[in-house]
Amino acid sequence: MLKHVGVVALSGSVILSLGCASANPPLSAEQSDPKVMGWMQGFPPAVDKRVMQPDSNFFSFPKLRWSVCHMRELLPTANVARDPMQASALTYALDDGIESITYTPMGASETLTWQDFLAKNYTDGLLIMHKGQVVYEYTTGCLDKHGKHAAMSMTKSMTGLLAQILVAEGALDENALVSSVIPELEGSGFGDATVRQVMDMTTAIQFSENYADPNADIWTYSRAASPLPKPEGYTGPNGYFEYLPTVQKNGEHGEAFGYRTVNSDVLGWLIARASGQPVHQLLSERIWQPMGAAYDAYMNVDALGTPFAGGGLSANLYDLGRVGQLMLAQGQLGETDVFPREVAQAIAAGGDKKAFAKVGYTTLPGGSYKSMWWVFHNANGAYAARGVHGQTIYIDPTAEMVIVRFASFPQAGNAAIDPTSLPAYQAIADYLVAK
Repeated sequence: MLKHVGVVALSGSVILSLGCASANPPLSAEQSDPKVMGWMQGFPPAVDKRVMQPDSNFFSFPKLRWSVCHMRELLPTANVARDPMQASALTYALDDGIESITYTPMGASETLTWQDFLAKNYTDGLLIMHKGQVVYEYTTGCLDKHGKHAAMSMTKSMTGLLAQILVAEGALDENALVSSVIPELEGSGFGDATVRQVMDMTTAIQFSENYADPNADIWTYSRAASPLPKPEGYTGPNGYFEYLPTVQKNGEHGEAFGYRTVNSDVLGWLIARASGQPVHQLLSERIWQPMGAAYDAYMNVDALGTPFAGGGLSANLYDLGRVGQLMLAQGQLGETDVFPREVAQAIAAGGDKKAFAKVGYTTLPGGSYKSMWWVFHNANGAYAARGVHGQTIYIDPTAEMVIVRFASFPQAGNAAIDPTSLPAYQAIADYLVAK
């Protein structure tokens, strides 16, 4: 979820145009289906149907509806390996009644049907698990059951989960100053922040994401993080490790929540220093392999091969369902403790509500942010991993429910998607509880 919608630095590679180029309404989900659009079809694809480098508009709508399933074909990546000998089978109890659910969006008076929900949110894939079983599955467009889809900022939640595990195990001190773990950041805005302040994004740093300003920090960050060859004459930082020390402080740490992706990059660096492994390898070793992932995932990287800890993950729909179920089960997989129970408990309990409230997210009243997970503090105790264009792992402990959605909504920010999404998740929970 980004405060400024319109453009975003995806995996730090290039600045990508998002949304619609004109004031006209965007194509519908049906009209913009990548198969209908004909993107990259044929041998070879027609020139006007190609989505490729070195063009920087492969994430503009409607091309993004193809690109979200093909990031590895567009950018360098690092593998998040599964263990094929430990792949776990999912059990099924499909429920046709879910497609009969209707609900009322935020601020609306008319109800929406299930098909309205899928279409209005440009859903590419949806998985619902209840009491550990798959009760609903849906894929369309660029995605099938075996495919992988960009997780966007849900990557942050995987990074935060790894950090919380290291904290629980004593390998990372959440009260330590960042500079004590990463001396290279001592003179930066992160130097006197605590690890916990980075994990919860309550750092006070000078980092503008005003895309209308050609001098905004987001542009420097994106040029530095690009894995592609730098233009002739470029003299700026190359990669996350060189860029992050340049970020300066602005205010007092811990006072307010501020959603800035560079916090995730710092957390990825903290994790690597504490564990001796880059994020993609630690994610494989601590989550992907022990939970029995059916497919490898992958992460976009910078020119040095550093994984983008804030948004670079692409993964299979069902494997993210396994992640959600693991969180719901508080790290327990059968008789195996994948991670300590206190990890999921700490995340579900949430962070500083007062610090979060200062941002003024109208669709998340009373919410908080903890270890890079969004906590709703609703009656069901729901919390979620969230990413731009409609990505989510929504965990509802009361309903014993996990929802995973992949989407390619024309606008990036979740504020445009929440009104038709969050009430739908609650309606699904209510339906399952009432069964």
